[in-house]
Amino acid sequence: MVATFTTALVRLGHLVQQVFGDVGREQDLTPQQAQLLCLLVGGPVGMTELTRALHLEKSSLTGLVDRAERRGLVARTRDPRDRRACLIELTPEGERVGALAHDGVAARLEALTGELPEAHRELLASAIDGILIEYASATGRPLPARAPTPSSSARGC
Repeated sequence: MVATFTTALVRLGHLVQQVFGDVGREQDLTPQQAQLLCLLVGGPVGMTELTRALHLEKSSLTGLVDRAERRGLVARTRDPRDRRACLIELTPEGERVGALAHDGVAARLEALTGELPEAHRELLASAIDGILIEYASATGRPLPARAPTPSSSARGC
């Protein structure tokens, strides 16, 4: 039985969340902590951007960052553009664990899609980009960060 497109997208979303959970457990992280570290691998991010990217309320994000900070994975720094705001950045230990989490998620997703013909992979990537662009346009929210290519040095899940 072939699933409808929207059902397939929902199932894919659940699978990606499961991958974050599996990889997170390997690094002694919750799925949310793994996502946070992956987002920060590309550099410091403000709290407002993190609430949008992680779809969390401010109080929930504050708790998530507090717990990661207590573990020595992240640090709060002043935003040079706005003295009232802070940026969240990885500590050296957070960089190490974040890289492991990012690479683990990327490897699992690559393994799951590795058997697809290249033309199908390109078509899916194009369709997903179109959905993300439409969402950003309709909501006024910025596009989620683009995952890097395997050869790039910048990261981001």
